[in-house]
Amino acid sequence: MDLFDKLKELRQNGLDEIKKASDEKKLNEVRVELVGKKSELTNILHSMKEVAPEQRREVGQKVNEIRDLFNSHLNAAKDEILAKVIAKKMEEERIDVTLPGRKGHLGSKHPINIILDDLENFFIGMGYKVVQGPEVETDHYVFEMMNLPKDHPARDMQATFYIDDENLLRSQTSGDQARVLEKHDFSKGPLKMVGPGKVYRRDDDDATHSHQFMQMEGLVIDKNITMSDLKGTLELIAKHVFGQDREIRLRPSYFPFTEPSVEMDVSCFKCNGKGCAICKYTGWIEVLGAGMVHPNVLENAGVDSNVYGGFAFGLGLDRFAILKYGVTDIRDFYTNDVRFLEQFRKEED
Repeated sequence: MDLFDKLKELRQNGLDEIKKASDEKKLNEVRVELVGKKSELTNILHSMKEVAPEQRREVGQKVNEIRDLFNSHLNAAKDEILAKVIAKKMEEERIDVTLPGRKGHLGSKHPINIILDDLENFFIGMGYKVVQGPEVETDHYVFEMMNLPKDHPARDMQATFYIDDENLLRSQTSGDQARVLEKHDFSKGPLKMVGPGKVYRRDDDDATHSHQFMQMEGLVIDKNITMSDLKGTLELIAKHVFGQDREIRLRPSYFPFTEPSVEMDVSCFKCNGKGCAICKYTGWIEVLGAGMVHPNVLENAGVDSNVYGGFAFGLGLDRFAILKYGVTDIRDFYTNDVRFLEQFRKEED
């Protein structure tokens, strides 16, 4: 077989191989075999010195002609294969525009945010302003301004995350009260504020405790503020959150920043005060702490305690949500389980 017959055979066999390639991978293998660096055509070009001088030009032209033909057919085959792949994908992913639309999943407001927004609106309606303070606070504002100097034994009640000797993750939102109190101009009217936000304490997480939770503290300062004002405010809070038929009682307690200090109980909304497992058969449930602002707190902020007085209260939004919605595990608030959160969709209406 002379060289021209061999080229004719290579041409026909190559075209047949291109036609047989069924996918892009196989086609690439055929491309390497026909026009690659180790292909038969390339070998013929490298051995041109063995061809008779009078035939070299014709052989070279024939090889280049076959190479161009192979490339043309290879490219056309590749386009055809890609077109089939796209057509198949389009068919598999075809959308029937006549089908009814799928209803999207709508999120719901978190139960703690429901309580928070409700209480903020409640207090704004009573003339309070809402204050947001920093979560990384100073020892000065969280403790010392609140009548808890560094050697005060009441600091043992707070298991605090300290960043350094002066800065900490706030264990209570009292720092917001201290900051506002020292700047308030009483010539323009009384001070009425609430400060909601996250607080942090060293605590083991379980069904009833968390190292991070939401708190809201309130403060009212003016002339002639009495314990009766505090009791009336607390009663309004209890009835607003837990129902108009709720009763309250105040028990003596101790907080460094208030004197006298009280804890407030509400009548059990499960048994209406008759006694059940939720209220430990007492008929009452503890919900918050409060008291008349300690004179030292006023003086620390530059407020004359002989002229001005007031009351303060602090409530846990997590605890309010637990009691209001009957949640048995505080960790449910932080696990982002959609099934749990969807229960509170109706509370947004």
